[in-house]
Amino acid sequence: MEINASTVRRYDEWLIAITVVVVALFIYTFKPHTGLEAHQDRLSPIEYIALPTESMPLSILAQSDSVDWRTVENPVNLGMLNDTQWFRFTIDSHGETQARSLLEVAYPLLDNIEVAYFAKNESQPLAVYQGGDSLAFDSWVIKYPSMLFPVPATEEPLHVLLKVQTNGSIKVPIRVWEKIAFIEYSSGLTLLMGCFFGFLLAVGLSNFFFFLTTHSNVFLSYTCYVFSLTLALSAMNGHAYAYIWPNWVWFEHRAVAVFANAAIMFAMIFSRQILDIPQYSARLDTIMKWGSILFGVNVLISFILPYGYLIKAFLVLLCLVVMFIFTSGVWLSLKGHIAARYYSFAWGIILVSGFAASMDNLGIWVLPMPSNYLLMLGATVETILLAFVIAISYSQHKAAVNASHQRALIQEKDALAAREDLLALQKQHQDDLEYKVQERTLELEIALRELSEANQELETLNSIDSLTGIKNRRQFDKRLLAESRRSRREQTPLSLAMVDVDHFKAINDTYGHTAGDECIRHVANQLKVMLRRSSDDVCRYGGEEFGIILPNTDAEGALQVLESMRVKVESTPVVVDGKVISMTISAGVASTVIAYEEHELKLLKFADAQLYKAKQQGRNRVIAQDYTGD
Repeated sequence: MEINASTVRRYDEWLIAITVVVVALFIYTFKPHTGLEAHQDRLSPIEYIALPTESMPLSILAQSDSVDWRTVENPVNLGMLNDTQWFRFTIDSHGETQARSLLEVAYPLLDNIEVAYFAKNESQPLAVYQGGDSLAFDSWVIKYPSMLFPVPATEEPLHVLLKVQTNGSIKVPIRVWEKIAFIEYSSGLTLLMGCFFGFLLAVGLSNFFFFLTTHSNVFLSYTCYVFSLTLALSAMNGHAYAYIWPNWVWFEHRAVAVFANAAIMFAMIFSRQILDIPQYSARLDTIMKWGSILFGVNVLISFILPYGYLIKAFLVLLCLVVMFIFTSGVWLSLKGHIAARYYSFAWGIILVSGFAASMDNLGIWVLPMPSNYLLMLGATVETILLAFVIAISYSQHKAAVNASHQRALIQEKDALAAREDLLALQKQHQDDLEYKVQERTLELEIALRELSEANQELETLNSIDSLTGIKNRRQFDKRLLAESRRSRREQTPLSLAMVDVDHFKAINDTYGHTAGDECIRHVANQLKVMLRRSSDDVCRYGGEEFGIILPNTDAEGALQVLESMRVKVESTPVVVDGKVISMTISAGVASTVIAYEEHELKLLKFADAQLYKAKQQGRNRVIAQDYTGD
């Protein structure tokens, strides 16, 4: 369906407005929660080293300078390392009691973390706490999605030793909070996270209800994508482990990989459907299919292989797949697909955020904000824009269906009007002939001979189409009436087929009307030579449309005849002025045993409906069905 320039401009304005509003709102709401400003002046520079787990006692390791400690910036991001990492720093009390303080490690995907507090010149730790998702959430010392550890009560500076071991990224963003400040911070953050995940769930549920009412698989695949994305992000932020599966330690290690792969799988399925990929490129459609299968297999593999191997492979595949989908959308938009224009923009947003998050998790490029916030921003913008794309696509489809129905009604009215005009003309000729016979009684023999010759000439002219040489619409109506009476009398099946040349207007526009006439003659000749029985007939119904009458033929037999015609036309191009023009046809076939007067008209109407169904399903096809209506 063609969309005018004003509609495209309106869509562009909505796209810009939606993107600006969402990004501005996200930055405004999440900016206070992306930094590490809260009381960070109490932290000394952080040092780290990779050592075996039991290389020396904790007390010696915490205060010893004999090992090669290296300074690292906070928030710590060392990328993906397999060795156990040790960190040490000092918390300054600023003359206040430390009991009102909390130590936060704001990355919930660490497998194991051990925190030990030491007073100055003390060999034994004041307190030791353990955390990480290798422990059940209910056993965490403070049950909060981000890992929190109490700071021992003392007014003296505390030496802190952290041991971190994980299969994923070693990210250790360290914050020191006063309890009141943390409560204020966490309440606001909880509200924002609730709004974010609530929004995603609302979008998913609304599209699921659209699927239930429309039975469109586009809404179902998009619903699955949104739910998978929601669960993947909630697992990355620790909320899923805190509120959905707090005791499923085994599943927590695999949740991010499972739902992230599922999200990409459903994204590729959704892309095939919303962009009509099969209609544009069979090769691209094959890549999309195998890509979705690959990520479906990755979902199953995620339950078996360790997280460290899976996440590295996934981050690489994520960048490739998002780039591929983005490129495909750009290619389709250049070919005039309006929905692809906005679809590629949506995937461009998630491409940037996903690529940046991947680089951050691999330790190649350290972001100034947590990568999960960046992914949340990309997911929010993309989710809204994809919903916008679905709305555009659904609106286009609905408008195209309505336009098709309107064209069918107009053609049906024109056909009925032409039939009435033909009947009126026949009646007028009959009245004139009867008057002449009565007026010229004395010249009866001559008048009858002249009338017979005139009737034969008129019959010949009225029964043959001047362009194609086959029978015309008038002869089609007469044959249809005669064969319907025979079917009713002998109780034998009668099959009708309505055939239309696909994209004939484009042929006329491209090669000219002279070439178009030659194409119609070519198709008429191909249809005629494929008829094997003398009782079968092909007529030019009008324009580029043909009608075929197959007496004593059921739907299956008629389907075989019309399919052979379709193959013949498709494989036999016509050469006009040195130009090779390939054509295809679409056909609708209806078959029944005539039971009453004018039953054949309903059969003809049903065959015409099958023709339009074949067009709607992509053209170059034959749809045959028994007509069982009254």
